[in-house]
Amino acid sequence: MSSNLPTESKNHPRAGAIVVGCLAGFLLGEIVATILLDIGAQFSHFPGGLSALSKLTEPPWWSNALGLVGLWTGFGAAIYYSRTQGNLPSLGRQWVLRPTDVLYAVLGVGCQFAVDLLYAPFHFKHLDKPVNHLFASSHGATFALIALMTTVGAPIVEEWFFRGVLFRALDDGLSRTMARGGTAAAVVLSACLFGLAHGEPLQFVGLALLGVVLAVVVKRTQRLTPSIITHVSFNAVAMISLISQRAGH
Repeated sequence: MSSNLPTESKNHPRAGAIVVGCLAGFLLGEIVATILLDIGAQFSHFPGGLSALSKLTEPPWWSNALGLVGLWTGFGAAIYYSRTQGNLPSLGRQWVLRPTDVLYAVLGVGCQFAVDLLYAPFHFKHLDKPVNHLFASSHGATFALIALMTTVGAPIVEEWFFRGVLFRALDDGLSRTMARGGTAAAVVLSACLFGLAHGEPLQFVGLALLGVVLAVVVKRTQRLTPSIITHVSFNAVAMISLISQRAGH
């Protein structure tokens, strides 16, 4: 019996290392994004360079695209680390798509409306700040590009990173160290980190609640596709609302 313990321990995901790797990946993504933005500012001869670009409330479309690419690069590095160094296996059928998964699109729409109802009594004036930041200066083809990146690209990368890696590492680690409630703690903690990562204080509660739903979906289905579909439809509602507003002007 004792001879098997080292092997079993070795085969467990290195939860602590993976969580640290995710935090490092997020920081790496911010650094890569800054480097790409600096290159973009120099290449486009943007007045004031990177410093002026970072202060804009309505930055040019290419800066938003480069920022996302940079952040996703860091996320990708963390995902790679979790597999190669963190002993975190992929979910067996994480990319499998089933006909019943259409129900998760309904769930995503419901989550968006639930968040809207949650915020409605407070009449916050700047809830649309993130959307304006992303889309105010984009039109036509550039609008379509940013829309595709934020409505489809972001959910895929973020679900793989936050739920496929970070949540699962927290779930494994906390479940092995806590007598009970480890999974619940992992759901809440990963959801809060998901909300914080967006850097929008007013949006935090809504994003954290969405993160709870997405983590539960992954835990129950043992797949990433359902959470991705939920996330895509959540973002799509906001996108459709923005398109409707633009069409009305």
